[in-house]
Amino acid sequence: MSAVPNQKQTLRTAGAIMAGFLVIVVLSIGTDFLTHAIGVFPEPGEAMSAALYILATVYRVIYSILGCYITARLAPNRPMRHALWLGLVGVLFSIAGTVATWNLGPEFGPHWYPIALILLSMPCAWLGAKLYSRETT
Repeated sequence: MSAVPNQKQTLRTAGAIMAGFLVIVVLSIGTDFLTHAIGVFPEPGEAMSAALYILATVYRVIYSILGCYITARLAPNRPMRHALWLGLVGVLFSIAGTVATWNLGPEFGPHWYPIALILLSMPCAWLGAKLYSRETT
């Protein structure tokens, strides 16, 4: 009988992490698309200036904090732990992207950009959960 509550909790855990992940991905890709469409960023495949990569880093940080906040809010228990798991997913995806694109050319950005995304994933996760915990105390 205890398997059903554990299964429900596992599904809620996975759902909370997936929801935060989807928020981050959809907002990031949507903003990328919009910035290309309105001419803030050059055409896809063209090199961008460092200032534009800073802009991309800023909105990705904001979206990551928001996604981790949502994960914490939806978590069935231990919201910080759930948000940090999402942060770890961010680290792993960022490492994979870094390895895949490291020396493919300037259209993939300066080397500091993917390193920044790796290093900022866990602090964003912590901050998202912390913002949620401040709201609930």
